Amino acid sequence: MSSDLRLFEAFGIELEYMIVDRASMAVRPESDVVLRDEAGAVTSDVVDGAIGWSNELAAHVIELKTAVPVKSLEGLGALFHASARKIDGLLSASGSGLLPTAMHPFMSPAADAKLWAHENSDVYALYDEIFHCRGHGWTNLQSMHINLPFHGDDEFGRLHAAIRMVLPLLPGFAASSPYEEGRAPGGADRRLLHYQENQRLIPSIAGVVIPERAWTKADYERLILEPLYSDIAPHDPDRLLRHEWLNSRGAIARFDRSAIEIRVLDIQESPSSDIALAKLTVALVGALVFAPADGPLCSQKRSREFDEARLKRIFDVAVAFGSVGVIDDSDYLAAWGLDQERATFGELLHHFLETPSICGFPPAAIAPPDVARLLRIARHGTLSERLLR
Repeated sequence: MSSDLRLFEAFGIELEYMIVDRASMAVRPESDVVLRDEAGAVTSDVVDGAIGWSNELAAHVIELKTAVPVKSLEGLGALFHASARKIDGLLSASGSGLLPTAMHPFMSPAADAKLWAHENSDVYALYDEIFHCRGHGWTNLQSMHINLPFHGDDEFGRLHAAIRMVLPLLPGFAASSPYEEGRAPGGADRRLLHYQENQRLIPSIAGVVIPERAWTKADYERLILEPLYSDIAPHDPDRLLRHEWLNSRGAIARFDRSAIEIRVLDIQESPSSDIALAKLTVALVGALVFAPADGPLCSQKRSREFDEARLKRIFDVAVAFGSVGVIDDSDYLAAWGLDQERATFGELLHHFLETPSICGFPPAAIAPPDVARLLRIARHGTLSERLLR
């Protein structure tokens, strides 16, 4: 992102996929087969027109992302789909392909995980040394990240306040990871259960997933970044990890590129479904960023009064139950213009889709095909719930 971009002037989207054997679905650590430059040497980044490809910590995961920030989310699903098909073609020679959804249903990380061994491998090796990165929370979790720009402290504060209010809802719409090592042990979003536990050695890195109430860069550095930099220091004498990306909250501020990155959305069954959820997320954030003080939605002042512990309770219900989870915080429901004591995440999604000021948010207007995909979630549950059925 550029520091010149203002709120909702551009977007960055990242989608992660696992590489598996087409016949057996066994994990295949073959991202370096795809990530090659024109001379055939392994590289960490490849550009495929509007879509870039890059490596992740695990050698069996590849990330597709917008090569540069895009002005609109419209048409992105088709671009990601075409690029994924191209990767599938490159992998087909070895009998491999891409697997959607956020967790492999029967992978055993202890036996199957292999870390990326090329560019930036020193960073991954240090992560492995500190956190022993052979668990599900490191090598079996695929997600969509949404990057939204801001310009200066005022825009950062407004954007951060709105994103904090939206984060608890997203697993209730996007959970796609009910299976783990051949079982369904409970929880609609197993990925996020592992995500919030995999760095417990240093709790300040992820906090409680919902970020603290910080409305300026100085506050954010004081409340979030400096404590985690201090806590990692004894494990990182060469300061390899002293960067903003060390922060593992559900949304992280990237002041180096003037953006906030949302990280709690499981990958779906297709890029078109991912982009429909991205449009919904942007519309919800935008509705709160610009909510008037006397309107039906929560004002900026009211948004900033919700602390992370209160929002985390709603988030935990979404992670556990998906669309059928019940929100019983009437003040939070009122923040979204719903005057009732209780509502499920599915019912709240119906409410959003029937609210023109949300569905019609100009930078990410939810078009009829996207509405149809989102209505499927509202009516039939998250992808996790549909997979279990």
